[in-house]
Amino acid sequence: MDGSRRRAGTLLGTVGIALAVAGPVMVWRGRSGRKEIRAELADQKITFPERGLPAELAAYAGRPVEAGPEAHAYAEFIKGNLAHATGGRTYAEITAELHAAGGDDEKLSKLRQTAFMGQSLRASLMSAYQAWHLTTLVTGLGTALTGLGAALVVTADALAPRSPNHS
Repeated sequence: MDGSRRRAGTLLGTVGIALAVAGPVMVWRGRSGRKEIRAELADQKITFPERGLPAELAAYAGRPVEAGPEAHAYAEFIKGNLAHATGGRTYAEITAELHAAGGDDEKLSKLRQTAFMGQSLRASLMSAYQAWHLTTLVTGLGTALTGLGAALVVTADALAPRSPNHS
């Protein structure tokens, strides 16, 4: 019994140490990832207009886009503007119309370029928003793994056989 208890303690201790080391690394990477997202968004110098925002985005008026939630909100702003400009049509739909018209319709060509730029900008902002969520997940998991690792190390220590002269 003492041998299996020792092996279990050794296994738990080893796993605990590994998790206690991996957890802070994940927290650090999550935080540095978030810092990188903030810096990249700030470098883009995107600011919500002071006026003309839909009611659901009014709280963002005049604010710079420097974090994931703001990137998402600005992507929604672009989505609305793009739907208005294209009549709700996508880049692919406008491209199909342009090809059907023989490919030389200047108005459709410009509209296709608008759709492409708008959808590309929106996709970039949505990627930043998704990355923001991933940094939250990595940081949270790192914190949980750190706690779990510490708990396993304590449990392993409790399982360690004690010599008779140590009570």
